[in-house]
Amino acid sequence: MSLQSEPTVNTSALQKIAADMSNLIENLDTRELHFEGEEVEYDVSPSDPKIQEVYIPFSAIYKTQGFKEPNVQTYLSGCPIKAQVLEVERFTSTRRVRSINLYTIELTHGEFKWQVKRKFKHFQEFHRELLKYKTFIRIPIPTRRHTFRRQNVREEPREMPSLPRSSENTIKEEHFLGRRKQLEDYLTKLLKMPMYRNYHATTEFLDISQLSFIHDLGPKGIEGMIMKRSGGHRIPGLNCCGQGRVCYRWSRRWLIVKDSFLLYMKPDNGAIAFVLLVDKEFRIKVGKKETETKYGLRIDNLSRTLILKCNSYRHARWWAGAIEEFIQKHGTNFLKDHRFGSYAALQENVLAKWYVNAKGYFEDIANAMEEAKEEIFITDWWLSPEIFLKRPVVEGNRWRLDCILKRKAQEGVRVFIMLYKEVELALGINSEYTKRTLMRLHPNIKVMRHPDHVSSSVYLWAHHEKLVIIDQSVAFVGGIDLAYGRWDDNEHRLTDVGSVKRVTTGPSLYSLPAETTQSMESLSLKDKNKSTNNLPTRKSVDDMDANLKGIGKPSKFSKFSLYRQLHRHHLHSADSISSLDSTSNTGSIRSLQTGVGELHGETRFWHGKDYCNFVFKDWVQLDKPFADFIDRYATPRMPWHDIGSVVHGKAARDVARHFIQRWNFTKIMKPKYRSLSYPFLLPKSHTTAHELKYQVPGSVPANVQLLRSAADWSAGIKYHEESIHTAYVHVIENSQHYIYIENQFFISCADDKVVFNKIGDAIAQRILRAYREGQRYRVYVVIPLLPGFEGDISTGGGNALQAIMHFNFRTMCRGENSILGQLKAELGNQWIHYISFCGLRTHAELEGNLVTELIYVHSKLLIADDNTVIIGSANINDRSMLGKRDSEMAVIVQDTETVPSVMDGEEYQAGVFAQGLRLQCFRVVLGYLYDPNEDIQDPVSDKFFKEVWVSTAARNATIYDKVFRCLPSDEVQNLIQLREFITKPIMAKEDRVRAEEELKKIRGFLVQFPFNFLSEECLLPSVGTKEAMVPMEVWT
Repeated sequence: MSLQSEPTVNTSALQKIAADMSNLIENLDTRELHFEGEEVEYDVSPSDPKIQEVYIPFSAIYKTQGFKEPNVQTYLSGCPIKAQVLEVERFTSTRRVRSINLYTIELTHGEFKWQVKRKFKHFQEFHRELLKYKTFIRIPIPTRRHTFRRQNVREEPREMPSLPRSSENTIKEEHFLGRRKQLEDYLTKLLKMPMYRNYHATTEFLDISQLSFIHDLGPKGIEGMIMKRSGGHRIPGLNCCGQGRVCYRWSRRWLIVKDSFLLYMKPDNGAIAFVLLVDKEFRIKVGKKETETKYGLRIDNLSRTLILKCNSYRHARWWAGAIEEFIQKHGTNFLKDHRFGSYAALQENVLAKWYVNAKGYFEDIANAMEEAKEEIFITDWWLSPEIFLKRPVVEGNRWRLDCILKRKAQEGVRVFIMLYKEVELALGINSEYTKRTLMRLHPNIKVMRHPDHVSSSVYLWAHHEKLVIIDQSVAFVGGIDLAYGRWDDNEHRLTDVGSVKRVTTGPSLYSLPAETTQSMESLSLKDKNKSTNNLPTRKSVDDMDANLKGIGKPSKFSKFSLYRQLHRHHLHSADSISSLDSTSNTGSIRSLQTGVGELHGETRFWHGKDYCNFVFKDWVQLDKPFADFIDRYATPRMPWHDIGSVVHGKAARDVARHFIQRWNFTKIMKPKYRSLSYPFLLPKSHTTAHELKYQVPGSVPANVQLLRSAADWSAGIKYHEESIHTAYVHVIENSQHYIYIENQFFISCADDKVVFNKIGDAIAQRILRAYREGQRYRVYVVIPLLPGFEGDISTGGGNALQAIMHFNFRTMCRGENSILGQLKAELGNQWIHYISFCGLRTHAELEGNLVTELIYVHSKLLIADDNTVIIGSANINDRSMLGKRDSEMAVIVQDTETVPSVMDGEEYQAGVFAQGLRLQCFRVVLGYLYDPNEDIQDPVSDKFFKEVWVSTAARNATIYDKVFRCLPSDEVQNLIQLREFITKPIMAKEDRVRAEEELKKIRGFLVQFPFNFLSEECLLPSVGTKEAMVPMEVWT
């Protein structure tokens, strides 16, 4: 018969029949069906090459499906499930009701072992459900789900194993062993039949789900269907205003308890609907009094009170006992209040590594991201998508941050990024642009911003952590944002002039995506004479080649042309062609060491917005990343000095746990993130933390603990945490020989009115103790010479800059509460033998002129006694330390491996991690990187402290004052003197030869901090200015 002559099918009639048949089967009374069935041994041959034991990847948590979907992967492939009935509990009653037997069934599946308790009536109900399914599957109902299921079971035997028919009441006690064996055989046979094993009624009977057998989620926990009540979050605005039952909503959920958290899922779509972390406030209570619910169960932690409803009081008691027992056995560490009040335990034998400056830090982050298999977590105060993580740029855009993230997302890695949502009037970091740019790269990249200032009423505080976490196994923690201006190395270059070559032979030369080329006006030949920022007219490409000006330039280019090499190997990048020379120029002009071997060609380190001097001018037009915003031919960049770290294993799990807590809190808090496209995150188990798939080279073992500043607004927790503050004070008080501090701010010395953190007081008291005990003790403090706010220091610097200066000076040297104020009261001028305050400065030649600039110290570092280090994002101020304000993250590392050293003239066992970091910091700031002969081993001896440290800082400061008359300066104590100071002639301009001779005496970057700068002025914001209207705690 031809196709045309076939009768048309009435699809609506078919659908009606299908619906009727479905109802018929659903309402089938299976009690009328027989209980006996032909037993069939169905087993998979272990020699079958198609069947091999595999694990379920962790990424399966992002692909959960509805429980009744036919193709749900619940079990480990090719791995049998063994069932054993261990014992029978007999419950009797004084009433005239029959006694009940409760069977404990132990199940084993691969590495997982768990128990379920079932009555015989549960077996009967389960058996009827399977019989209904068996009947149902034979009927060809034309629905997609049913057809799929029929196709999958067509070749399999459908015979059921038999369930004993006799009532339990008729069985004598001595026959229980036989009944146990019958039930065991029943389950064993059933679980060998894929048709029944994969049915949702079976998984529910066995208390298993799609998340049961994921290796990285740890041991198989307790699971089951419960009713949960809405509400209970400790977040303003998320709880119902009323107290009555009418305000609650009950929902049926599948509860899963793991070793460090519990979650519940929606059975209809398999979505994870909430995650509750185990913490020190984790409590379980049962009863109507505690839960306002009959047969209720209440679970508390720092973030929520969760109310569940069970079907009997005994059931509620069982759930409570089972959860309590499981958590006590597998997650007891999370229940404790840890050292310093931290959320995280001290983890032993953790691999850790430090970084001085961002060059190595960014490189290791790029390499670790490249190794990511499942997840990348990033949270930053500021993130710039277009920054290059490896420099100089010799591989096109391969190591540009957005390109790395896109590449990994395309490979299936999930990328989760949390950004601080700034108050746009106060800050120009444009997190909206960052979010928009990243989100459009790939669906696997999810970006959240927090807080919403109006709804959360948080206007003053910021998310300040800087974290990158790879697969919850490697975590980078420190003070370095993945943002413009941060990349630097130990050279701390002031200039990056280079060439602005753009070869215009065709579009094939450029590897940048189309959407970014529009934002590269400053690199385009056709725009080279335009000036949006009053830039001087640039020379043509040919002129540039013939007469290239810049730091340490050769008379002509080296024969090796980086551009030609890149072109030959198709690795060129539109914005990476500029100049660099590594020929060594001795004296005042600092040589350039690229760290990439003999690279004499034409490359640039800082592209577009990355070339910055934020005291001179703050960032603008961040949506045009490759357009310069300051004139690199006239203004030196401001070098960036910073510290980072990386930790592995359990410590990395703890960092990830903080990120996950914040992510899940933000997801609940902001309605736009409640959709399924923003998933809840799950912490991996500590039991698998030792299985490192990737390890950062150069790491050493040490004892590591994570510290943080967190509160209700930032992490949704009931009590704030200030473990960083507590750890700082503890380490300072217990230090024996010295402490070394690098920090962006130095605001402390509590008066309990304006300033509350106790770090400055701890330093002063420790020095006084050393003085009273006649002990040699040193304190090194390195901070930026000026705060990082836009302002012209030659006219006073502006209100914001002066406000920070006021509180820095108030901590160091001004007033009786200051450190020097407290010391002078007892020591007089002897304080100079105990403490030194310094900044960093450097100089260079730019377009034929000698220039100088301070090096911006952004580090958040404390080293004590060559054995203890704290590295993080927390500044020494109240914002970072008090916990209730900015959110922060830090790591305390205590050495377990030592090397022979010297301390205070005596033999000393110094920690490998701490001493290595301290020596590197000293070499960088003192200029000893390429001079290993200088003895900087002993940080306490008079020889080092006075003849090297203090002497170098004083000499450098004197020379810079003489050559450049730079600010801040001790000569300027008020604004009148400031105006006179800037009118006097400068040696660098008037007598170039003598200036260069003087600058040859400079060693390193260290300069003495000018205590007397503007000491006669009140630096607090004047009444009527916008800075004066801001609450004082913004500055502290």
